Amino acid sequence: MSELLNAVSWLALIAGVAFFLTGALGVLRFPDLFCRLHAVTKADTTGFGLITLGLLLRVDSWPAALLLVLVWLLVMGSGATNCQLLARYGEGGHPHMGEHKVRERS
Repeated sequence: MSELLNAVSWLALIAGVAFFLTGALGVLRFPDLFCRLHAVTKADTTGFGLITLGLLLRVDSWPAALLLVLVWLLVMGSGATNCQLLARYGEGGHPHMGEHKVRERS
């Protein structure tokens, strides 16, 4: 692996971890459910994308690269779906929960 490719790979991996940590900090610090959901979905999707990019630059075979891309797509789709379901639950729109609302921190 060339030195430039190695450096770009490490940069993407480190940036991905930084996005994960930022998203985790947002979950702890933001005041309401919707801000927390936004922080975790955006930061985790971007972080996992950067980690996937960093690993793609290091992989030697096409099947392994394809598997990494498929896992990344699966995580993107499941993250968006989970965020929608949690936001709907937080609004009280879950059909089995009635008028239940998520308590906010004060």
